[in-house]
Amino acid sequence: MVKLIKVLVLVSVATLLAACSTSIDTYKSAKPVLKLEDFFKGDLVAYGMVQDYSGEVIQRFTVEMTGTWDGNEGKLDEYFTYADGREQRRIWYITKTGENSYEGRADDVEGVAKGTTAGNVLNWEYQLEVQMDGEPLVLTLDDWLYLVDEDNMINRTNMYKWGIPVGEITLYIGKK
Repeated sequence: MVKLIKVLVLVSVATLLAACSTSIDTYKSAKPVLKLEDFFKGDLVAYGMVQDYSGEVIQRFTVEMTGTWDGNEGKLDEYFTYADGREQRRIWYITKTGENSYEGRADDVEGVAKGTTAGNVLNWEYQLEVQMDGEPLVLTLDDWLYLVDEDNMINRTNMYKWGIPVGEITLYIGKK
């Protein structure tokens, strides 16, 4: 019974936090205006960390990126190097679907990432498959990218499993 109460409290807190989350419209007048096809063009570098649900840093990494665009179709080739020596590659295929909307696909993304921009911010959500102790685990990511200036961006991501917060990613991205 005590275990059930703890689970119900966690789900209630997660639901309350989700209900209090910031709306993308909060940023509609923020400058400079973020256009993915402008920022993610050419060579970029990123530095990041992953924190677990308690805030402990469990992963550090760098990412070398190259972005290309042809009309409304973009490709972002990412090469990750983790502090423990592991390497990973992810290629995003991004489509601009409207004035302020984008969709993204990658091999480890289940379905389609859907995103909206407003002012200097992009918010997109998607399901990402990660490896946990050698087993696949699908997490829901709530990804917020904040354009600081034309050459620099901060990316904050909240990760969830069954609606319960399990970690965060913080990433700095800069043009080379």
